[in-house]
Amino acid sequence: MLKEPISITAISSISSLGNSSEEIWNSYLDDNHCLSEVTIGKQNVWGSTLTNSVSSEIENLRQSDTKYKELDNSVLFAIYTARKVVQEASWENTINFGINIGSSRGATALFEKYHEEFLKEGKSSTLSSPTTTLGNISSWVAHDLKSKGPDISHSITCSTALHALLNGIAWIQSGMTNKFLIGGSEAPLTPFTIAQMQALNIYSKDAGEFPCRALDLRKKRNTMVLGEGAAMACLEKGKNRNTIALVEGIGYATEPLEHNVSISTDAKCFQESMKMALGDLDSDEVDAIVMHSPGTVKGDLSEFKAIEKVFCNKPPFLTTNKWKVGHTFGASGMLSVELAILMLQRQQVIRVPYIIYDTVPNRIQRVIVNAVGFGGNAVSILLKEPNL
Repeated sequence: MLKEPISITAISSISSLGNSSEEIWNSYLDDNHCLSEVTIGKQNVWGSTLTNSVSSEIENLRQSDTKYKELDNSVLFAIYTARKVVQEASWENTINFGINIGSSRGATALFEKYHEEFLKEGKSSTLSSPTTTLGNISSWVAHDLKSKGPDISHSITCSTALHALLNGIAWIQSGMTNKFLIGGSEAPLTPFTIAQMQALNIYSKDAGEFPCRALDLRKKRNTMVLGEGAAMACLEKGKNRNTIALVEGIGYATEPLEHNVSISTDAKCFQESMKMALGDLDSDEVDAIVMHSPGTVKGDLSEFKAIEKVFCNKPPFLTTNKWKVGHTFGASGMLSVELAILMLQRQQVIRVPYIIYDTVPNRIQRVIVNAVGFGGNAVSILLKEPNL
């Protein structure tokens, strides 16, 4: 657990859920998913796309500056969301804050486009390198916000956004800065990305009521669905009047893998990360866990078994948002943090509609958020309500 709590003073996101806290919360209250059949390349697949209104605003952003016209959607998503969250945190006139925004895939749509052109013409476009480097996201956000603090981009697969949170906390606790903008952005609905997930045999082929069956431990086949989106949060040292949630504990772990994409049957990485986040806190003090739960058979079950071991077969309330919004890769961890904060603020849990719950908590004071990616790199974040 942290010696001194770190405040989250604002959080903002864009996804198929919407782009305002009220719209997103109302979407969570609706038991219908936000997935749709989309045409990616030459095939129709399940996907989770931005709402039409947000897509329109992203296009307006692209046209607002000649330099932005050549940027990948992952960068534009980040710029748009960063502007919103900085405004919510009242940082508009602040320039001395750090930025760490990551992405699992980066500018994959542009990379696929430029690579296809190279195969056809035998030469590369002038802007192919600067617009497809992973550092694009944080550097362009820093340019747009005129920030003079450190800007860091990284990819740690699906736990990218929560690793950004870890980095932000480390910088703040080091004393080198008091504020950090952190998050993740992802635009993975591209032909090659979909083909890669299909090659792993983890992409959903279900045509039922819920194409993604995340957290359904009885499912017989994989049901991952990809989604596009971005989510950002503003971190500040200590607690202040703008605090919407406190980061009480952080945990992280990486486990040796037997296969490039495997995870142990009881997710030892998650066991270690959750134990680290809990510290000396009694596990009974945790009211809910927002699971990573990507909708795969092994991934969902292994995380559940890890929770059973850490919580001595008495798991708290379990939920996930991937059945509803899909897996947004590098942005997914921060979307889960947003769900946790909304539940803390509203004092209401969000159920997965096809899961039968024996009990639900009457009061939500602490929530753990989990994320893990290829490579077994797990992160667990312990959040608590500010007035606790």
